[in-house]
Amino acid sequence: MADYKVDLKDMNFLLFEVFETEEFWAKSDYLSEMIERDTAQAILQECGKICEQAIAPISREGDEVGVSWDQGEVTTAPGYKDAYTTYAEGGWVGLGGNVDYGGMGMPKMITALQEEMVCGADMSFSLYPGLTAGAALSLAKHGSDELKETYLPKMYAGEWAGSMCLTEAHSGTDLGLIRTKAVPNDNGSYDISGSKIFITGGEHDLTENIIHLVLAKLPDAPAGSRGISLFLVPKFKVNSDGSLGDKNGVACGSIEHKMGLNASATCVLNFDEAEGYLVGEVNKGLACMFTMMNFERIGVGIQGLGAGVRSYQNALEYAKDRLQSRSLSGAKSPEKPADSLMVHGDVRRMLLSMKALNEGNRALALYISKQLDMSTYLEGEEGSKGEALTALMTPLAKAFFSDIGMENTIAGQQVFGGHGYIREWGQEQLVRDTRISQIYEGTNGVQAMDLIGRKVAANRGAYMQIFIDEVLAFAKENQDDNMQEFISPLIEAVSDLGELTKAILVEANKNPEELGSAACDYLHVFGYTAVAYMWAKMAKVALTKDDTDPFYEAKLHTARYYFARLLPRRLSLQASALSGAQHLFNLQDELF
Repeated sequence: MADYKVDLKDMNFLLFEVFETEEFWAKSDYLSEMIERDTAQAILQECGKICEQAIAPISREGDEVGVSWDQGEVTTAPGYKDAYTTYAEGGWVGLGGNVDYGGMGMPKMITALQEEMVCGADMSFSLYPGLTAGAALSLAKHGSDELKETYLPKMYAGEWAGSMCLTEAHSGTDLGLIRTKAVPNDNGSYDISGSKIFITGGEHDLTENIIHLVLAKLPDAPAGSRGISLFLVPKFKVNSDGSLGDKNGVACGSIEHKMGLNASATCVLNFDEAEGYLVGEVNKGLACMFTMMNFERIGVGIQGLGAGVRSYQNALEYAKDRLQSRSLSGAKSPEKPADSLMVHGDVRRMLLSMKALNEGNRALALYISKQLDMSTYLEGEEGSKGEALTALMTPLAKAFFSDIGMENTIAGQQVFGGHGYIREWGQEQLVRDTRISQIYEGTNGVQAMDLIGRKVAANRGAYMQIFIDEVLAFAKENQDDNMQEFISPLIEAVSDLGELTKAILVEANKNPEELGSAACDYLHVFGYTAVAYMWAKMAKVALTKDDTDPFYEAKLHTARYYFARLLPRRLSLQASALSGAQHLFNLQDELF
């Protein structure tokens, strides 16, 4: 497997040339004080070093050895504790955390790139700090001052970890079915009892305490999701002076044996009258937990991106070194017994597809992160626009990035041929690890339903129209002759997206099953169109640069490849989305 390398040049290109982030930061008093170009570049460079030198090297052994369970205690793979300590001591767990409680307060546009680096280095490792950051975000937004003062500084410092406890054996997506109970005590605490499954980082030896955010119901709670409350349940109770007290009533009953992510502890947690504390309001827990869930959904999408980048790096190095047959147009290396894999059209197709999708999705991840930062740090029209586009594009980020990440890890494996199926090369690990990204934090089918149902149909396409209007405005402003090869197909794609949206909404008024039937295809039409917008923005910058600079030359070639070979995928998806629900529902269950 190739040594993992962080693509700092592309990250800086996106931040400061494509998205002109310095101008954006200047609009916010907070951001202009917290971050500027030199600081951002130093953060990315230092994070890249840790990912390349401390985290990536432990990935292979972590997969081979995995985590182990013994009498309720979980031991992580060799090297994990040292790497986590190095990572935590550098302040990386709290990079985006609230500065009032010891976090560094960096915007999402910076932390999104951090997440890609860590995921590319080792997805299993990334889950431990990733879950902690998500739990801390939910606590910072919804917790009482006392809870925040007690727990957040330790979580941001990486001394205490976090987990998210939603799923039960009988209750996955439908959280209204959960049975975990919370019984109030006279001192303001609650006794939490029940079992949760699939809890990432629910037990491990990386930190001295683990802070679980647990969904549960009070005895008199309303039925369904309206009766869910959120509770903070520490592994060890915390004394009034901040020191650790007795072990709480939380036990790890087992760990899951999984297809991938072997170095990530996926736990069954049993709560037996564990001491917990209410986060937010009674019966409003699902809304509080969605703060963390939406954070993690974008993070899971970035996992797919990170894995796709690693796959491309591996496959490219292998293709350049591997000698196999001759070029169809004649030997390119006649002094050697065969040409490299790079001479073969199908290998180049796979490599260019990976490159175009990775770089396009990285740009889209930053675009979505910018919307989130706008909604957080700007007011007025820009803040409202950022909020709407963040809501619209969160399910897109989770599902599209992870679907493409899976495609890219498989493509990389295909480049390796038979060696891609063999464990020694490490490529098959990426395939196994990435597969879960399409499943957890709400399967990609659920994300597609969230997009078309809650984010499009619920507002009659208003959020989508904001995106379409922005793209059309960009196209109108960039009608130069040298941009026409990108602008014309972009206008066609985004116009088709608008017509597709209208057509589905019209049909859904007649038959609500049309939404579910079209959802996944619709999400991917949106994804390919959004990435086309990103490539047009990147091409615009590249066209202003010296065309002999290999970086910008590669950008233009890759942009042309995307528009010629990948954007047309939307046409078949669009036809499928418009084909109607009858093809799915006319077949009776007994005929399947």
